[in-house]
Amino acid sequence: MLDLRKPAGFFFAALGLILIATALTAPQFTAPLLDVNLNLYFGIFSLLFGGVFLLLARRA
Repeated sequence: MLDLRKPAGFFFAALGLILIATALTAPQFTAPLLDVNLNLYFGIFSLLFGGVFLLLARRA
């Protein structure tokens, strides 16, 4: 049976890296009402989430 944790982990890790790179290279893109860079926070969360999925896929 196909384990979907590995491709999902790679997807979220890649998404997190892209969002972190975008947040660091273009800090002027902030949320209109919050004045915070949500790309950075969501990128860190996605990278951690993808890492957890990859860790769980490796343990299986």
